[in-house]
Amino acid sequence: MRDRRLTDFARENRKTMTEPATRMWLQLRASRFEGVKFRREKVIGPYIADFAANDPKLVVEIDGDTHDADDECDRIRTGVLNQHGYRVVRYSNVEVMQNLEGVLMNLAAVIADMRPPLPTLSPEGERAFDVSPNTERNTR
Repeated sequence: MRDRRLTDFARENRKTMTEPATRMWLQLRASRFEGVKFRREKVIGPYIADFAANDPKLVVEIDGDTHDADDECDRIRTGVLNQHGYRVVRYSNVEVMQNLEGVLMNLAAVIADMRPPLPTLSPEGERAFDVSPNTERNTR
C-alpha cells in the first residue's frame, strides 16, 4: 500500500513545480511527446518521480542545483526505480532551461530505443513472420 504522506506530498509538489519542471511538463503532458503518457510527481516505491510513464517504463528526473553528478543518493534512488522496472534518465535544470530542444531530442531517442522494433516486411509486402507455405499470394 502507498504511503499516504508521499501521496499528499506529491500532490502538493504538482501545485508548486519549479520553472524547469513546468517547462518540461508542458512538453510531456497529454501524451503529446512521442505518444507517451507521462504522469508528474508519481509515487514509485519510497520515491516520487518527477515524470514517469508506464509504457515504456520510463522515469524522467529534473535535477536541481543540489545534485552532484556522482550523488550517492541519486544512485540509490535510480537503483530502486530500476528494481521497479523503470529506466531513469536525468537532466539538469540548466539543460532544461538553456537547451530544452536538445533534452527533448535525447528523450525521444531514449523512447525510441525502449520501444520494440516494428515487424519487417518482405519485398512482396507481406509480414516476414506471417508467411507460411499455405498462404495465398497475390500473383499478377
